[in-house]
Amino acid sequence: MFISPMLLESAKDPFDSDDYITEIKFDGIRLLASKDDGRIRLYTRHNNEVTAKFPELHTLQIPDGTVLDGELIVPGPTGAGDFEAMMERFQSRRSYHPIVFCVFDILRLDGVSVTSKPLYERKELLSGLALDHPNVKIVDNVAGNGRAVFELAKSSGIEGVVMKRANSSYEENKRSDRWLKIVNYEYTDIWITGYRKEDNAFVLAYEDGAYAGLMEFMPHAERRRFHSERKDVGETDKYVNIEPIKCRVKHRFKTRKGLLRIPSFDSWKS
Repeated sequence: MFISPMLLESAKDPFDSDDYITEIKFDGIRLLASKDDGRIRLYTRHNNEVTAKFPELHTLQIPDGTVLDGELIVPGPTGAGDFEAMMERFQSRRSYHPIVFCVFDILRLDGVSVTSKPLYERKELLSGLALDHPNVKIVDNVAGNGRAVFELAKSSGIEGVVMKRANSSYEENKRSDRWLKIVNYEYTDIWITGYRKEDNAFVLAYEDGAYAGLMEFMPHAERRRFHSERKDVGETDKYVNIEPIKCRVKHRFKTRKGLLRIPSFDSWKS
């Protein structure tokens, strides 16, 4: 059974409040696991069934009519997820990276919806399942202490934290400010050397000229400024090349090939 998951709003900074619980932000793919008629079924957040891709989870022992929500990761060096390795495992049948299903919520239990219950009660129900499986873990959480957990995440090279109102119900198919993500962004000074014609994605290069990836996210005002000031120097079928313009971008670490992961515009550099 698929339930469209509740999504996170972005917040700039962590905070301390006993009204919230704080969790480490795992870096993988969102996964919902359900059991009906004695069979485990696995779904991505977009309702793509991926049961066959992850046979390790077929032996998950939960009651019929139960739906769990969590993040599927390849643990990696930090234990919070190696996103590239997870994508390799997801996309290739030849990949054998070990996976862990990090469960942080329960949406149905014994065929009954529990989404209207407050989060702290759902956490108690989840703990009561006493999940005992080598590829499954229940996500730890602490009351408040958002700043301290975020600093721990930063020092450990982890993507960030999630802060959720302890009394929040589960809002299906909705992005809610009762669930917040605070990402441990890195900042890099970079050159824009062109843009892709089909979608205006920006071509990025490091100081030494090495390719740094594509940037899709820039505020409309800054995008208008870019196009009013750019100086074209050539083009191909797919790209327009410009005289390089320097800016600062924020991004989520770098890939193994040295590319910026999900870069977005921060500011112009003179």
